[in-house]
Amino acid sequence: MFTILDLVQPDNLAEAYQILSDKRNNTILGGCAFLKMGKKRINTGIDLTKLKLNYIQEKDSFIEIGAMTSLRDIETHPLLTEHYNGVLPQSVRDIIGVQFRNGVTVGASVYSRYGFSDLITALLSLDTEVELFKAGRMPLADFLARPKEKDLLVRLWIKKTKRQASYLSFRNSASDYAVLNVAVSMLNNRWTIAVGARPSKASIAISASALLSLEGATSETIEEAAKRTSEELSFGTNTRGTATYRKALCRALVKRGIMEVLACKSN
Repeated sequence: MFTILDLVQPDNLAEAYQILSDKRNNTILGGCAFLKMGKKRINTGIDLTKLKLNYIQEKDSFIEIGAMTSLRDIETHPLLTEHYNGVLPQSVRDIIGVQFRNGVTVGASVYSRYGFSDLITALLSLDTEVELFKAGRMPLADFLARPKEKDLLVRLWIKKTKRQASYLSFRNSASDYAVLNVAVSMLNNRWTIAVGARPSKASIAISASALLSLEGATSETIEEAAKRTSEELSFGTNTRGTATYRKALCRALVKRGIMEVLACKSN
């Protein structure tokens, strides 16, 4: 359990960032679901409730998602159900339970770069950008590759396209974290394959994605792309599975994900 010495509710982002920067152990509070799992002493907890960052809306050619939006909102919002074959609702619907998803926020999930995150894997397969208060707006993949530094994740921007997508995960039990998760998407014959819970943070299989994009999705290239994904990404061992097991799962899930996207395209 964590300890908070002081709690503040800033009226604007600049104030929130200033308080965050004042001391090393000042911390932004999302749903606090994962803070509860460890021990941490927080000098000042920063609650962003007053900043009105709980929303999902269309804006120009993007879908904009505020940082305080809950995973339950992602799961149930009609706008996300209608786009990308509902890949974002699919990615969060098996996370623990409804009460848990009502509390966990998008901003905390993405900013923390959890290796087990189902949402990050799905977002990586789409045209997703993150907007940070200090560092500005950038592709999600670039954000994940950056060194960690203190900042505020304000919102996500997902480009509105006809991208077809599929999300798959394997769990030892229905409410457990994923042993491995995979998201596959395609737009204008350009493919993206993302794999997470390796157990390190999600990453795009660049070589395998390029193979499908250049040569098309035939039975041979699908097999090769699945194999190449399992070989170009690294896998680790933890209590949920071994590296060897995850590598074998990756090959099977990627192949299935590609086939699901092709089935969506034909409908």
